[in-house]
Amino acid sequence: MQTYVRKFLQYLRVERNASPHTLVAYEEDLLQFSGFLNSRLRGIRHPREVTRKAITDFLHSLIDQGYSRRSVTRKLACLKSFFRYLRRMNIVSANPSSTVDFPKLDKPLPAALTERDVELLMEQPDCSTAEGLRDRAILEILYGTGIRVSELAGLNWSDINPADGTLRVLGKGNKPRIVPYGRKARAALEAYVRVRYSIVVPPYSDATGGEAVFVTTRGKRIYPRAVYVLVRRYIGRVSEITKKSPHVLRHSFATHLLDRGADLRAVQQLLGHESLSTTQVYTHVSVDRLKRVYAQAHPKAS
Repeated sequence: MQTYVRKFLQYLRVERNASPHTLVAYEEDLLQFSGFLNSRLRGIRHPREVTRKAITDFLHSLIDQGYSRRSVTRKLACLKSFFRYLRRMNIVSANPSSTVDFPKLDKPLPAALTERDVELLMEQPDCSTAEGLRDRAILEILYGTGIRVSELAGLNWSDINPADGTLRVLGKGNKPRIVPYGRKARAALEAYVRVRYSIVVPPYSDATGGEAVFVTTRGKRIYPRAVYVLVRRYIGRVSEITKKSPHVLRHSFATHLLDRGADLRAVQQLLGHESLSTTQVYTHVSVDRLKRVYAQAHPKAS
């Protein structure tokens, strides 16, 4: 089984240009499935011996262990992709996962800050310090553009076009897109640029992080986990919401745009969603906007 897993991952890496995150997740899922076959269904050593029941038994075991339905769904998607590949390569004669259904998911509504919370959030970094100015710029860029934390961490100076106020970001699947940023994000970024090199402390003062826009005190490109930590700390000062990740600012970006009348397809493009259905989840948190549209347009509203 391990041989075919390695070939599949190589296929994803070379042919499908899968992200490192996807490759790691798929490898973990397939190794977990292989371990299940070895421990529960001894004798299964080759993919062609895997049956539909073996897959459903694996999924039921995950649920019994307390895995969320979302996690189980992701693992099933991995198995379906794996066996489709094996079928195309004629390694298996039939795809045992083809008739396995995804478990129904209760989609949670994305957590978002209020516009007032966002205003308070931007006041939290200590802008009398270089690190505070960096943090303020990070918050303004995340909220002002809706980009993912990985996209922010990957920003280079060459990706910024101050003349027309846009960023070029590399999204999922290494797909580039152009995203505009506003006046406040521009001001925060300019303030940070003036002090960027003073963030780096001795003995790392000769390091610059190369092309990286946002750097650590060691002069290296900032990593997503560090952004997560600082965003969580600042959001905790202004809001009681349970989830306090950088993704909350992405949710807030989309929600506030829709609340103020933005077109759903435009928001889809800004977020870099391949499917409009992914963006439509935000319409559930924009009920106030729907009420305003109804009140303004329907002849019997008042």
